[in-house]
Amino acid sequence: MLKPSDTWIWYMDESENSLMLDLGDDMVFKTNLSRKLLVDCAMGQNNFTVDDASAFQTFKDQISVLELSEPRQAELTLYCVAAKRFHKPVQPKSWFFDHQDGSYQPEEGELVRLVNSNSEGFFIVLEVGESASLCALVDLESFSLTASKQVTFGQSIKVMHDRMTCAQQFIALNQPIALVG
Repeated sequence: MLKPSDTWIWYMDESENSLMLDLGDDMVFKTNLSRKLLVDCAMGQNNFTVDDASAFQTFKDQISVLELSEPRQAELTLYCVAAKRFHKPVQPKSWFFDHQDGSYQPEEGELVRLVNSNSEGFFIVLEVGESASLCALVDLESFSLTASKQVTFGQSIKVMHDRMTCAQQFIALNQPIALVG
């Protein structure tokens, strides 16, 4: 797995129309954030900060429980860090998701479950707001918002908390259990 470094540099690649992360040693990571999704400060060069490293560790720890290969875990972790730091503020798109019972209050890095009539899936909370949070899909299969609109692996969407449920019980059911005698 990647280890964060203060030599990493965020920058906007005009030819790719995407935010990139220079990891050094001729390695560059292309985020899933296009120019239209980015705050203005993302247009220049930005160092990978201590806050980025802290977010990296938070997301990495939560993602490690998922049945994803190590390269996919690293990819998702970097998508999460990029979105947390550089995603433009957006309005919730909660109408795509079914209302859940109770008043749920997620925490940053927590895995949550969202459902609608087309899909059910798991998301990681990137940034917690008062009543809505920015989340990213952690499933490799796309989440269908409608018959023609989808959220893909690592893509973020803002959702009201009343649409979320804790994913822990659902993920625990899907994990293999080792019997020790």
